[in-house]
Amino acid sequence: MSFALRLATLASLGLAFVGYAQADDLQSYAITMKDHKITPAEIHVPSGKPFYVLVTNNTGTADEFEMLFPALEQVIQPGDTRKVFIRPLKAGHFPFMGENDPDGERGFFVAE
Repeated sequence: MSFALRLATLASLGLAFVGYAQADDLQSYAITMKDHKITPAEIHVPSGKPFYVLVTNNTGTADEFEMLFPALEQVIQPGDTRKVFIRPLKAGHFPFMGENDPDGERGFFVAE
């Protein structure tokens, strides 16, 4: 393997580790699913920055945390908390819901 190829490989590995470390530093927001409600129902996030949402299911059955845009579904078992990555959102309102009661379990991110 040539020196230039080795150097390029090491550089790309270094960048991959830097990206991974930065991903762990992302802002996190917590929501809870319970009694056919999601609390808090409104979460303000910075636009253009990825983040995590920690979703806790305090219902007696499995439920899904769901968004239409960006499209995502995460099944969360009763009593569990799931760390869900949300890609950067442009400024606006982005609804999310629980699948067990999509009319009652509703909320939205406000990206600003």
